[in-house]
Amino acid sequence: MSTTVADRPAVAEGARQLLGSSRPISWVNTAYPFAAAYLMAGGGITAGLVLGTVFFLFPYNLLMYGINDVFDYESDLRNPRKGGVEGIVLAARWHRLILISAVLLALPFVVGLLAAGTVLSGVVLAVVLAAVVGYSAPRIRLKERPLLDSMTSSTHFVGPAVFGLALAGAPPSLPVVASMVAFFFWGMASQAFGAVQDVTADREAGIGSIATALGARGAVRTAIVLYAAAGLVMVLAGWPGALAGLLVVPYLVSIWPYRALPDARCEEANRGWRRFLWLNQVTGFLLTLLLIWVAMRA
Repeated sequence: MSTTVADRPAVAEGARQLLGSSRPISWVNTAYPFAAAYLMAGGGITAGLVLGTVFFLFPYNLLMYGINDVFDYESDLRNPRKGGVEGIVLAARWHRLILISAVLLALPFVVGLLAAGTVLSGVVLAVVLAAVVGYSAPRIRLKERPLLDSMTSSTHFVGPAVFGLALAGAPPSLPVVASMVAFFFWGMASQAFGAVQDVTADREAGIGSIATALGARGAVRTAIVLYAAAGLVMVLAGWPGALAGLLVVPYLVSIWPYRALPDARCEEANRGWRRFLWLNQVTGFLLTLLLIWVAMRA
């Protein structure tokens, strides 16, 4: 009995590390695109919807961020932003637990989703998982390859939506393609801006990113162009879907003050990044209202 009681703090701490490493604040950013895309494509309330939504809530995020936390441990120790909503510093003693748990928790969901889908949806899921692993895994480290870092990061969030469409058997219509392209541009813009705050630290550590390649102001201006492009592409979705293009406006307003930010003051972009994290909740709510309206008109 005494051994069991003594183990309880370790078990509780392990659970806390697992939860923290999965970034709960970001769960909705992956589960919502899948569920919304699946339902809008006519998938209905099915086992596939439930299985996919649960997978993209916790296991998917643990796989994505857990791998990142393990292999970014040394740089995270030197990053003052770590320790809050932007990610924990995962103690070395938990690295093995995180990697094993991430794989074992994801595996049954992946098998179930492959069984429930088609060859096409299986290929999409494979690409999404490859992007998740390749972003942080040793040697591949797509997160350190300028431009590929933004594209891969965007795939992490657009991928679940594309998989939802494929699983539901949605045809590649112009509104669907336009929506996914706009979402991809939005994801690239968001990653590019997020990398700005770490320009100095990344350069000192020898870490590459789109922001270290373009500089702080160059990355911010690239993000502005990509956000604007996302809004413009949504025009192709037709009425009333095109209204979703207006949702990029708050992001443009939020990052506009940083358009001339010098590299030496790159850390100031952290305020804009923290605003971005909560802005997602507001725009997600507005997008939900728009999707409900679109569904009611169908």
